[in-house]
Amino acid sequence: MAEIIQERIEDRLPELEQLERVGLFSHAEIKAIIKKASDLEYKIQRRALCKEDFINYVQYEINFLELIQRRRARIGYSFKKDEIENSIVHRVQGIFRRASSKWKDDVQLWLSYVVFCKKWATKAQLSKVFSAMLAIHSNKPALWIMAAKWEMEDRLSSESARQLFLRALRFHPQSAKLYQEYFRMELMHAEKLRKEKQEFEQAKMDVENLDYPEEILTGELARIIYKNSINIIKGAEFHVSLLSIAQLFDFAKNLQKEIYDDLQALHTDDPLTWDYVARRELQIQPQPGEEQPATKRARALEMGRKEDRCCAVYEEAVQTLPTEAMWKCYINFCLERFAKKTSNQSLRGQRLERTMSAFRKAHELGLLPEFLYKQWIELLLQHDFLQEALQVAVAGVELFRDSVTMWQMKLQVLIASKSPDIASVFKEAFASLKPQVCLPLWISWAEWSEGAKSQEDTEAIYKKAILAVTGADSVTLKEKYLDWAYRSGGCKKARAVFKSLQESRPFSVAFFRKVIQFEKEQESCKMANLREYYERALREFGSVDSDLWMDYIKEELHHPLGRPENCGQIYWRAMKMLQGEAAEAFVAKHAMHQAGHL
Repeated sequence: MAEIIQERIEDRLPELEQLERVGLFSHAEIKAIIKKASDLEYKIQRRALCKEDFINYVQYEINFLELIQRRRARIGYSFKKDEIENSIVHRVQGIFRRASSKWKDDVQLWLSYVVFCKKWATKAQLSKVFSAMLAIHSNKPALWIMAAKWEMEDRLSSESARQLFLRALRFHPQSAKLYQEYFRMELMHAEKLRKEKQEFEQAKMDVENLDYPEEILTGELARIIYKNSINIIKGAEFHVSLLSIAQLFDFAKNLQKEIYDDLQALHTDDPLTWDYVARRELQIQPQPGEEQPATKRARALEMGRKEDRCCAVYEEAVQTLPTEAMWKCYINFCLERFAKKTSNQSLRGQRLERTMSAFRKAHELGLLPEFLYKQWIELLLQHDFLQEALQVAVAGVELFRDSVTMWQMKLQVLIASKSPDIASVFKEAFASLKPQVCLPLWISWAEWSEGAKSQEDTEAIYKKAILAVTGADSVTLKEKYLDWAYRSGGCKKARAVFKSLQESRPFSVAFFRKVIQFEKEQESCKMANLREYYERALREFGSVDSDLWMDYIKEELHHPLGRPENCGQIYWRAMKMLQGEAAEAFVAKHAMHQAGHL
């Protein structure tokens, strides 16, 4: 092994001598580079190979290349690149080849190799890397697409890109993404050729002898891909995706119309088709010769007319396809338009009325999903339509009695309207729902009670909640209870609540940190109480939380009534309890803290 390492270091000597000779590096720096290179070579020549050693070696060489570039720029020296940089690049490629041969399945390693070659190697070398990678990872469409895009955009080889897509489709005949990108590539190629031909014609050059196939210029190849793909991949979503790509190319108007007509003919029973057709009305531009709206008011009127046309299509859609999914598309469109900012109050009013009308119609037909009831109620509350909001919330609860969200919305409306029935509806909700989903309701009840009822009533709610909510959910509730106790009764009340809960597992670290913080905010902060809280916290989290131990030590060191002599004992207790990485983190933090006090 030593002979191999020596041979590889000797192979470096010509480039290192050149670096020293031209003044890019000093003699001392060259010696340091040789030493570092020897260490790195040794690690990748061992019998038990480690991928990280190869990655570190590559990163070192890349950093070296970048340093050479910076020094060249600084002194203005640009010669001897063949003897220096090319030699390093060739070596890095050798390291990558060894690593990718050893760890063939590591896609990230291959991608790093590709990134390196894009920056430092030749196009022919990168083409070979892609070929080697795809031979092993032919099951990943994204890699085929990456290679084809590179062939098209960097090597300017549309034929190579086309061949890669065709090979990829043999491996992945059902891949929508491959068809989409292949379709896009052919349209891009056609657009590029059209521009080239136009520039030649403008320059009055003879284009008859140049290769501009008519089937490519007109987008016929892209059309063939489209036709083949829709026979294999069904559904309006894929169809719409191809139409969206075709619309990026102005020359492909005929193809766009064909795809659009096919979409309407083949997918009339898909809500996505109707959604696309309706939204298309927004994109229709005025005909040539028609006057563009000049004022803000005129533009708002024009937008209102476009949105009316969209809604007319949606109205036809929900008649033709009366499903929950279709109404969802319609209402989402209305909500999106309403969310658009406008200073025109008339347009804003139209949008609100359209949205409310769509919600009401869907509700009357029983085709409104639960999450849209929530959005409807929120919209009504936002505009102070409290009476209708209550009616909708009551209807929502009747339809979705098992939904904690719908009960929350009903209670939100009752609270907003200052109803006297709030407490009774909370109780009704708890009776209707499973206990394990009721945490949000308990929190809402306690928060409402804090503002509307006495402290005794609020505490009674928290106590009921603690008994009713178990497991991980109870952790959040205990933190809320402790926060409320401190807000309403100060540290004394918080201490009492802490004592009442201290055997009521499970806990969070945040629960203990809150009570510690409350104690520290007092003018007469009692160290005895802090010790109690830390000890209680460490009983629960002492084996995993190194920060708790560290903070306990700091408290004993810095508190006026602390006992620094206890710190050694706390340190050894921590070392016994903490495991693995937590113990290492504690040792590091403790060492840093001690160093800061030296």
